[in-house]
Amino acid sequence: MSIKSNRGKYIKLELSGKKYISGLLCDIGSDVWVVFNGTDYLYIPAIHIQNWQYMKQEEIDEINFSDEPAPIYNNNEETSFRKTLNAARGIFTEIFVTSNQSLHGYIISIMNNYFVFYSPIYKTMFISLNHLKWLIPYSSNQRPYGLSNANLPVNPSNVTFARSFEVQIEKLTGELIVFNIGENENVIGKIQGIKGNFVELISAKEDPVFLNLQHIKTMHMT
Repeated sequence: MSIKSNRGKYIKLELSGKKYISGLLCDIGSDVWVVFNGTDYLYIPAIHIQNWQYMKQEEIDEINFSDEPAPIYNNNEETSFRKTLNAARGIFTEIFVTSNQSLHGYIISIMNNYFVFYSPIYKTMFISLNHLKWLIPYSSNQRPYGLSNANLPVNPSNVTFARSFEVQIEKLTGELIVFNIGENENVIGKIQGIKGNFVELISAKEDPVFLNLQHIKTMHMT
């Protein structure tokens, strides 16, 4: 039996980092699952699904369903993670990458292994595709933080974007940056360069810190 035969079933998933999602399985693409949780569509890269199981009826009964928004994918063709990202460009979106907080804003550009995201809080951000846990498009009448369009610039950055995440990091050598939304003091500092698979940062006290490129999830300038 194909895994896609479970479309239309109620499931609960455990994702990387012990994150849990429950709802109606609407679609399974080549590398992305689409779940409606009663309020929003969540687009979940399959690589982050640790395990899943069917929901019990009493768990289904606890879901409060609102008016279902329109999906951003095309029901007539197989969806994929990259197609989802392209469809979400310019749409106000919630994404979850690291720590215990979501990011709100919109996708500006999609590169080989990262995408550029504009957040009203953190401004221009560079997000590793390997670490995006899920994406939730806003409904058409929502704005992050209740901001007007005037507060959400169409072209918010003059920075040119490299094709890969590693090269983009290297382009910012000498700049003060914050990795992984500043989850600890060791991910904040001035980029000194890349050595092998590690980024060398200079901390506030001028101590060198070496960060594994594979564990860098987000980056933004201070």
